[in-house]
Amino acid sequence: MKLTNLATEKRNQHTAHIDTMSTKEILNVINKEDMTVAQRVQQVLPQVEKVVDAVSHALSRGGKLFYVGAGTSGRIGIMDAVECPPTFSTSPELVQAVMAGGTGAFVQAVEGAEDEEERGIEDLEKRNITDLDVVIGIAASGRTPYVIGALKHAKKVGAVTVSLSSNLDSAISKFASIPIEVETGPEVLTGSTRMKAATAHKMILNMITTTAMIKIGKVYENLMVDVKVSNKKLKDRAISIVSTITNVAEEKATEILEITNFEVKPAIVMLKANVSFEEAQSYITQEGGFVREAIERARKERV
Repeated sequence: MKLTNLATEKRNQHTAHIDTMSTKEILNVINKEDMTVAQRVQQVLPQVEKVVDAVSHALSRGGKLFYVGAGTSGRIGIMDAVECPPTFSTSPELVQAVMAGGTGAFVQAVEGAEDEEERGIEDLEKRNITDLDVVIGIAASGRTPYVIGALKHAKKVGAVTVSLSSNLDSAISKFASIPIEVETGPEVLTGSTRMKAATAHKMILNMITTTAMIKIGKVYENLMVDVKVSNKKLKDRAISIVSTITNVAEEKATEILEITNFEVKPAIVMLKANVSFEEAQSYITQEGGFVREAIERARKERV
């Protein structure tokens, strides 16, 4: 499909005279266009659900999640991937981003990097993906050769393939077992897919990793109990989480966290089930990392 025929490349009639608008008028029209994004994302939730189930299944059996993209799409993948280790205490290898032009392209565009299908294949080959993994190719236009190459390779090795685009009948959808086409329509600035399309894609990636991590036991109630304590803010958050969940004073929460080396999960189980650190760790392991189930098992066995 020609670039000019894509929905993301069409002119937005609401902004045809944006160059004559006041600052307030420009901001209002951008805001109104942004309001439509969540509604468009809502329309593709059934497809996102399938991806989440595939990702959570993959992660629970030793697989990994890979994002592949160029330009803005690649940057969105990197942003989501790098937030997983501090948020969920995952290994940096668990969720990875592969970007056309390398990670240096995150801060400085590498022109033409997205046009080579073979480079997409090569870059993904270097990550040694297997049939346990999930590969999500991201391209607002839905036709980026780099992403197509990566999806072709992923499909060849038997990985679950997912496409994320903002145009219907996208080229990349043909290489995905689960295609997501979130049609965000014409941009405020014609073709500037760093705006609505990118916002939609960021929302969807947030949904995928957050929900998948919940489903593999990284969250208790609505708290990040697998937070990796690497700075003072996160240390304070860990104390607050333990104190809130167990209804103990922050001093007591701190005392228990010092025993667990500031691992939140065993601290919660210790306090909720009145068990030792070693016992808490054992129950958590037996229950596959799920805190609620670990507490229930510990309480039953102590009766």
